Amino acid sequence: MTNTEKIFSFIDSYAGTSEELYLEKVIEVCRAWIEGEKQPELSESVTKEEIRRGIQLAILKGMKQHAQPNHQMTPDSIGLLMGHIATKLTENRTSTTILDPTVGTGNLLYTIMNGIDTEVQAFAVEIDDVLVRLAAVIAEILEQEVTFLVQDTLRPLFIDPVDLVVSDLPVGYYPDDENGLNYELMPPEGHAYAHHLFIEQSLRHTKTGGYAMFMIPSNLFESEQAAQLHAFLKENAIIRAVIQLPSSLFQSKVHEKSLLILQKPSEELKTRPEVLLAKVPDMKNKQAMARFLQDVDEWAKQG
Repeated sequence: MTNTEKIFSFIDSYAGTSEELYLEKVIEVCRAWIEGEKQPELSESVTKEEIRRGIQLAILKGMKQHAQPNHQMTPDSIGLLMGHIATKLTENRTSTTILDPTVGTGNLLYTIMNGIDTEVQAFAVEIDDVLVRLAAVIAEILEQEVTFLVQDTLRPLFIDPVDLVVSDLPVGYYPDDENGLNYELMPPEGHAYAHHLFIEQSLRHTKTGGYAMFMIPSNLFESEQAAQLHAFLKENAIIRAVIQLPSSLFQSKVHEKSLLILQKPSEELKTRPEVLLAKVPDMKNKQAMARFLQDVDEWAKQG
């Protein structure tokens, strides 16, 4: 068995024997792992990515058993791609600060943190108590430095601006119209799109010259509130890239997503770099992916 398989088996054999919620038992056994009460038998060369994937498999099982709308996980293939891009955007830094305003179980955040070689510190926001406790215990096992805020991300965040924001944006309307009035992207009538407000809030907490990378609905710039979003981004951000993800990763065209990469304007950016408009090839095609990643690497050097 691989280390990943051993970790999943270790967690599942403990969590699967209880009538309690599976995810609660995952938290419990991970806590016992941290405290040395129970531990999987792993090789000495076990990596943080093997640990992350093993715990992820157990969480995915728990989510299938007790499916909830806000309990979803960013697919690994997308997380690894975002991690590659994040590494290229931050490789000239001696240290990097990251914010994930919609952290969930932390799978996307940890995929990215595991890939960054320099010192990295993260801030993570999540309103769901179970997901926060899962994310926190995984951070301890992975020995990643993460500060958690348990709150509505669209309320005031007491976080200093960061080098990089990453988020798999939740899509839908934001129900709190009163709080929505604190945002430029609150429409004159009706509810605001929550994913629009998350973009605005994220840019508030991005350093000048820093980056924000989002998973967005592919039709983001075609929605009824798209004109307002366009105007906001023109004034407050530089669109660096729009990357269409493979259709095969999604159940239907309606659910298709893309990556949007923004940069916060700074005095050093005298001219606006070219926007990378690209489509990710079939991820199973190694040659096509290698060419695509080479193009991404060349683009990142412009930053």
